[in-house]
Amino acid sequence: MLSPLKNQPYRHLFLAQIAALLGTGLATIALGLLAHDIAGAQAGQILGAILSIKMVCYVAVAPIASALASRLPRKSLLVSLDLVRAGVAACLPFVAEIWQVYALMTVLYVASAAFTPAFQSMIPDILPAEEDYTKALSLSRLAADLESVASPILAAALLAFMSFNDLFAGTAFGFVLSAALVVSAMLPKTAAPTQRPFLDRLTAGIRLFALTPRLRGVFALSLATAAGGAMAFVNTVVLVQSEFGLGERETAFALAAFGAGSIVAAFSLPPLLSRVNDRSVVLAGALVMALTLTSAAMAASSYFVLLAHWIVLGAGYSLTMTPIGRVLRRSSNAEDRPALFAAQFALSHACWLIAYPVAGFVSAAFGTNAAFVALALIAALGAAVAAALWPATDHAQLRHRHQGIAAGHEHLEGAEADADGFVHTHPFVIDPLHRTWPREDSH
Repeated sequence: MLSPLKNQPYRHLFLAQIAALLGTGLATIALGLLAHDIAGAQAGQILGAILSIKMVCYVAVAPIASALASRLPRKSLLVSLDLVRAGVAACLPFVAEIWQVYALMTVLYVASAAFTPAFQSMIPDILPAEEDYTKALSLSRLAADLESVASPILAAALLAFMSFNDLFAGTAFGFVLSAALVVSAMLPKTAAPTQRPFLDRLTAGIRLFALTPRLRGVFALSLATAAGGAMAFVNTVVLVQSEFGLGERETAFALAAFGAGSIVAAFSLPPLLSRVNDRSVVLAGALVMALTLTSAAMAASSYFVLLAHWIVLGAGYSLTMTPIGRVLRRSSNAEDRPALFAAQFALSHACWLIAYPVAGFVSAAFGTNAAFVALALIAALGAAVAAALWPATDHAQLRHRHQGIAAGHEHLEGAEADADGFVHTHPFVIDPLHRTWPREDSH
């Protein structure tokens, strides 16, 4: 599980991820306290607006930022974005108006929308072996889950002797430390990208999703993942404090139970994925979430029963989300990988824009049991559509036919010539030489 950390570039990038996650976690807590300080009882409206800004930025900005930044040095891009985020965090303690919070958080989320896909797309280049990359994906999932537990504990400790505004200094420090670790990472050199029109670069990731069957399945699974996660993130506080009459501590423990389930699943994934294909694992995770939400609607009548459901729900969440990086990796070449990760980032957050309102509005209007059922149906729908779109026989190497490529082209080395063109077999991805997915032996 920890063997990828022996790789110096990955080790430094993983530590950079942890530093940025802890900083982001502190900012989340501090933002809630800042919103209450500015608006009192109306703080929820501010936080809701900030969450909406975040999702809009993630959906709209990631593909554009990836297209604009495709020709920039990766290390310089990541460091610059980290420093932008650090600057925003350093400014937040001095705001006095709500519009200032909105403006600064917009800048931060735009920077994050550009940073995260670029960061994620680098890891396959650093860890080319699939076994190492799988372990790296599990480590990233582990880091994200631990952040949700560690940041509140760290914030509580810091608030014992400092004001909430000082937490933003911790956020800024986290981003600066992340930038320093990226600088120190010895990243592999990549070939200069092919000169392509901006519109081609902008649509490259979406085009891969549209033309690659397994990626269409991944999009459907993003809806299932969002359904399971939204129920936990939005309604845990409602279930624990309003329905069970418990307190903030119990709410934190319930969210920690969801994270614990996710962590256990993340640890189990490297050996599991060495024996079971990605499709089976992610579909099983989506099915686990749908069944758990259904069971909770009927049986989660006490706090401890809810904890048990949340552990299982967290495990399904991790099983569905973590292997997606492997699927993206084998569905793209190195040049298109940043655009594909950006498209996944945007499309998955578009699914959260559906799941979050369902979780909140259905719960408020009809109760949490209705929210459980609604989100279970969404998760089941996502799993069913993914199973239909993602072929069960999903081979990486495909036999296909080329027509319209002149004999002697380097790509055709070793291909068999016949009356209709050239036929060969190799790991298949959509690219300028392969514009449609092959059916049988035609291309």
